[in-house]
Amino acid sequence: MSSHPTPKPIKNRIGTTLRAFLESEAAGGLILMAVAALAIFTANSALAPVYFSALHLYVGPLSVQHWINDALMALFFLMVGLEIKREMLQGQLSTWGRRILPGVAAAGGMLVPALIYTFFNHADTQAIRGWAIPSATDIAFALGVISLLGSRVPTSLKVFLAALAIIDDLGAVLIIALFYTAGLSLIDRAGAAVVVLLLIGLNRRRVHSLTPYLLLGAVLWVLLFRSGVHATIAGVLLALTIPARSTSEPQEATPSVSPLTRLERNLHKPVAFLIVPLFGFANAGVSFAGVTPSVLTEPLTLGVAAGLVFGKLIGVFGAVFLLVKTGLTELPANASWSQTLGVSLLCGIGFTMSLFIGLLAFDDPALQDRVKFGILAGSLIAGFSGYMVLHLVKGGKTHAAKSGH
Repeated sequence: MSSHPTPKPIKNRIGTTLRAFLESEAAGGLILMAVAALAIFTANSALAPVYFSALHLYVGPLSVQHWINDALMALFFLMVGLEIKREMLQGQLSTWGRRILPGVAAAGGMLVPALIYTFFNHADTQAIRGWAIPSATDIAFALGVISLLGSRVPTSLKVFLAALAIIDDLGAVLIIALFYTAGLSLIDRAGAAVVVLLLIGLNRRRVHSLTPYLLLGAVLWVLLFRSGVHATIAGVLLALTIPARSTSEPQEATPSVSPLTRLERNLHKPVAFLIVPLFGFANAGVSFAGVTPSVLTEPLTLGVAAGLVFGKLIGVFGAVFLLVKTGLTELPANASWSQTLGVSLLCGIGFTMSLFIGLLAFDDPALQDRVKFGILAGSLIAGFSGYMVLHLVKGGKTHAAKSGH
């Protein structure tokens, strides 16, 4: 027998990383559900004045809510960027064959909800700014619901949902960068461009210490915050420059961990269990005082809710149906059409990113509350419907039959 330890295959390492990702996101989603419920309860209890006053309390140049939404959420977007880069280079999105199904499904799942929202709000020049609100999927919430179903949902569908949501996040980031910017400062934008070039230079020179990247990332955040581009985009730009290769050769028995992997591992728990729940608690709290049932039938609220429930279902499931029926790809392994329908419904859970876009789209607290009503109603309906479909149906043999196994 050889005395040298056998290196763990690359595919096994990727699989382990993916399982850890799914598990952490699912657990984080369950916590996020509890935190959202707590925020709503607090906003409608005797503690409501304290809750809202604390969020608007200024600490230095920003309020507590802005520190959470602009600063801490930059770390969430850094995490999103790292996940996108890793999956594109060596994970579930590393080849065009793997990208086509979740990619086209994500595109359909962003386009159709935006069209439905626009249908309800095209006549309102102010409300139309929120067209992108129902386009986002909350992967933590969706995987949290799936985790409650255990083995009823095949792993292939969980991977499909994770890949779709990652592409969806990339689309949301691009939408924020292109459509939700404030007053422009060319000087600060130029400074930000210089910082990005410096980060790329560090990557090209194979600098593997995370310290210079993080220091320049902090400078980039300040410049983007001042420039008019939303500061959280700094997290994504920083992530794309973090080296994804280790300093060791792949064939070595104990290869070193790449800077991207190290940073991703260090961020996973703080983001999933602290930053995202804190964001949810700070932004999900909506007061029902003085609210009448008619609010739920207003175009803004309806557009968000219908976009999440029907838009995601039609966009995601419709894209998958067209791709499979035209022979361009197949359903995820061991998944049935009914299960795919259930997962498509779960894509309508749009909590975190939808809230984030809603806050960027509207400054008026009354409009923000209607956005929150729509997000909560749509996400609850989509989540419950998706859960029930997946709970009631059995796994299918569609993929195996089609493949001739």
